[in-house]
Amino acid sequence: MKTSIFDIFKIGIGPSSSHTVGPMRAAGRFVRDLERENLLGSVSRVAGELFGSLALTGVGHGTDRAVLLGLAGEIPEEVQTPEIKPLLDDIRGKQSLNLLAKKPVAFHEATDLLFHNDQVLPGHPNGMRFQAFDAGGTCLLRQVYYSIGGGFIALEGEGLSAAGSLPVPFPFSNGEELLGMCAQNGLSIAQLIMANEAALGNEAEVRERLSRIWSVMNASIDRGLRTEGILPGGLGVRRRAPTLWAKISGRTALDPLASMDLVNVFAMAVNEENAAGGRVVTAPTNGASGLLPAVARFYLSSIPQASEEGLQRLLLTSGAIGILYKENASISGAEVGCQGEVGVACSMAAAGLAAAMAASNEQIEHAAEIGMEHHLGMTCDPIGGLVQIPCIERNAIGAVKAINACRMAMQEAEGHKVSLDQVIRTMYQTGLDMQSRYKETALAGLAVNVKDC
Repeated sequence: MKTSIFDIFKIGIGPSSSHTVGPMRAAGRFVRDLERENLLGSVSRVAGELFGSLALTGVGHGTDRAVLLGLAGEIPEEVQTPEIKPLLDDIRGKQSLNLLAKKPVAFHEATDLLFHNDQVLPGHPNGMRFQAFDAGGTCLLRQVYYSIGGGFIALEGEGLSAAGSLPVPFPFSNGEELLGMCAQNGLSIAQLIMANEAALGNEAEVRERLSRIWSVMNASIDRGLRTEGILPGGLGVRRRAPTLWAKISGRTALDPLASMDLVNVFAMAVNEENAAGGRVVTAPTNGASGLLPAVARFYLSSIPQASEEGLQRLLLTSGAIGILYKENASISGAEVGCQGEVGVACSMAAAGLAAAMAASNEQIEHAAEIGMEHHLGMTCDPIGGLVQIPCIERNAIGAVKAINACRMAMQEAEGHKVSLDQVIRTMYQTGLDMQSRYKETALAGLAVNVKDC
């Protein structure tokens, strides 16, 4: 077991965890490696190259901006969103980049940041290469990184799963082991995950971090509900969440489907914020960042017995499910399609809601299985390479499916035929079989059959 739930839930900025957060982290790691090896002072020029999906949809996903921010030393969790545009304007206007805010170098974006649309590096569809040169043109450092989904990055040569095992009391590698360990120790999934996370710090710290994660998720809903306008990128997509929220808030007559509208608007609010480059939490990715918060907000606002403890169970349990997908399959749309993003988010949210509703461990596992089973084969085909159409609505639809999956599982008392482990393996195999043009390249699906503006 190599993953913490706080690797699954990462605070960052939109519009994409793999195409924005990952490249920012990779570029930042590159310049910090230069500093650590006492090379930063000798750098006269840096160059970046993007490959595969990062090249094909990078501009729409903000990869170019992310690389500049990372080279400048900005960190996704800490960068102040109002300061991003002035910083980028300054870099582009002066054609100069201050590496780590310590070492100014000339930077001509047209020649120093290249998009190789027709090339894919061998390790992953999301590849990038950074190089630093001295005044004489000698290469000081050359590194290749892969952005492997959810903001995770891997350095070439380390392997895509280079992290060591975590020193936790209840390690598990699949769903069967997770359920078995819970049964052996008389623990719920949430209790087991709490024990593991507390072993890496302490329980009070874990609860504080969970509260921080939820605070950012909740704030992204609230910003999305009140912020109007047109999303950036050129498609002319109008933010719909504020208008829908006003309609919902103004209703006086009883509407039996009002809860569905609430879930829809909460999910859309977050993903419109993400599409605008706002602050969100990967759950497990930026492209799927609205689904889990929508289900959690629905739980708090619509379930009479909802509680803070229930919310924490929701987050702990959904994080556990996210770990299973991260370690046994993929959460990268460029690797397995949207089933690895919205599908995984639906599975996580269904399990989390079941845990919040005091379901048994077996019902939680069943809810997670249902959530993914009905997303199998979903392609990633963003129109214009932007995380807008169909991504925003997919989160809303997925959130409703998560609630339904939870209810179906909790009303079943005689077990089920397909296990979560089986559906995770199936999702991964399906993703590998899927043609690459359906995996975050904007070369097929809606991306070509609906012309962007």
